[in-house]
This record gives sequence, C-alpha cells and structure tokens, in this order.
Amino acid sequence: MANRREFLKQSTGLLGLSALDLYTPAKPLLSFSTLGCPAWTFSKVLQYASANRYDGIEIRGIKGDLDLPNNPLFSASNIAQTKREIADSHRKIVNLGSSANMHFIDAKKRQSNLDDAKKYIELAHQLACPFVRVFPNDLPKDQDEKATVDTIIKSLIELGDFAKNSGVKVLLESHGKVIKSEMLLHIMQESNHANVGLVWDFFNMWSITKEPPAQMYDQLKKYIYHTHIKDAVLIEKGETYTLLGEGNSPIKEALHALKSGGYAGYYSFEWEKLWHPEIQEPEIAIPHYAKNFANYWK
Repeated sequence: MANRREFLKQSTGLLGLSALDLYTPAKPLLSFSTLGCPAWTFSKVLQYASANRYDGIEIRGIKGDLDLPNNPLFSASNIAQTKREIADSHRKIVNLGSSANMHFIDAKKRQSNLDDAKKYIELAHQLACPFVRVFPNDLPKDQDEKATVDTIIKSLIELGDFAKNSGVKVLLESHGKVIKSEMLLHIMQESNHANVGLVWDFFNMWSITKEPPAQMYDQLKKYIYHTHIKDAVLIEKGETYTLLGEGNSPIKEALHALKSGGYAGYYSFEWEKLWHPEIQEPEIAIPHYAKNFANYWK
C-alpha cells in the first residue's frame, strides 16, 4: 500500500459531492453500477453509459473481478490510459464499491478490511472519484451488539482520517443487518466526520423494516451522499428484482423524498445481475432505467 504521507501529498484538493451544499438539479443525475453488467468490458460499460445518457458510472467489479485496486486497468502502467478513456467518454466515475466490512471485532479481520478500504480510497483519489462504499455489515450473534456498532464507528473514523484532503468520502451503505434508521443515524452522529457519510439503499431497509421511505430520508438526509435505486416484487419468501416501476416497492415515495428533500447526488441503478443471473440482461435493464427514471422522479 502506498505510504499515506505520499498519498496525501498527491492530493489536489478535489471536492466530493456534498449532501448539504448542492441544489437539486433540474435533471436528475443518473449512474449505474457495474454489478448489473458483470460480463461487460470496461469499454462497453463506458459505451452504454454514453449511449444511454448516464452521467456517471459506479464501479463494482469489471468482468466479474471485484478486486478493483488489483485490476490491470488500474495498474501503474495502465491507469493513465484508463483515465483517458473515461475522459473521452465524458462520464464520471462516481463511486467505487469495495467489499470491506466494518463489523469485525477480531483484530486481524478488522485490519484486513480496513487495509482493503484504504486501497480503494487511494484508487478513488487517482480517478478523481468522490466516494468509496463500505459495508457495515453484520451484527454477529457471537459479538455484543453495542461492541459491534462501536467498532463500525471506530473503523469509519479511521478511514475518514485516512481520506482527509484526498477529495474522497467513505460512505457506509445501508446494508446487511444494519438497516434500521435509528442505528444508522447513531453511527453517523458518533462518527461525526467530514469524510464519512451514507449510501442510502432504501430497498435494503424497507424490505426488512417496512419503514416509510420519507421517514427514513427525514432522519438520514444530512448524511446521504449517494443512493442505490432498485425495484422488486417482495413476497414472504424474499424478493424478485424487476425493472424500474414493475415491482411493489415504494419507489415513487423514495424518489419523491429525495427530490423534495433537496438531494443533489446520483441516483445509481443497482441491478444485481452478478448475484442474480436469472434477472433481465443488462442490455435491457440499463437502457430501461435511463429511459423511464423521469416518470418516477416527478
């Protein structure tokens, strides 16, 4: 891993998007996660983003490889060319999705996950990408819940300190077992760090808690810098992901809460094709989202 002093020295003072000081755009900013197109090359990702008028791309693996810092595209010898390709596409890399979990109390596991997240922060800095996503992620039964939550908070503060002056914010996703507004709010308030915030995935929360999206957003909006948007048919046995507007999730309510609340970040389509290969192909789902999103953002 690069020396932190050298990493910060290279900083150009890039500014991350702010949940507090941006105005709501007349046109929503759209991005999609590469989770939805796991077989595509990076060039194809950029081509589809441009052709379908997406504003940004969230990288969560490329051709199924989830270890972005070690992907050849971002190696020392290739990253300049990759950045040129991104610039030529006139799209922005808006988030890097790490797999780092913050809930481990075990010292070795915790350090391994922190080290992984720091590599993503360094890569995000190189790509002028404002955000790195981390997971909370679990509330293990063999760990005291308060101790787990305290560890998540401590880990976020450490990552926030690492990211200082880098132009990168570390965003905790509402994910796994950490999906209650009250707990997420507590984590954010106790972290209390300029380089720490939230990725709001309303579906991850609502599908378990049934809390109304407007209520979730009202509590958490101060900390929300990025979103994951998806729809599904929710039944007792689980969910089946659908194209936007074809499920029974409160998608309209969630989008209305964001728009009316002044959210100015990206609405990132998270089509979970990598985990659910049976759902529609990305060649259908990704254009559909871009074409139909405005109908639900009214």
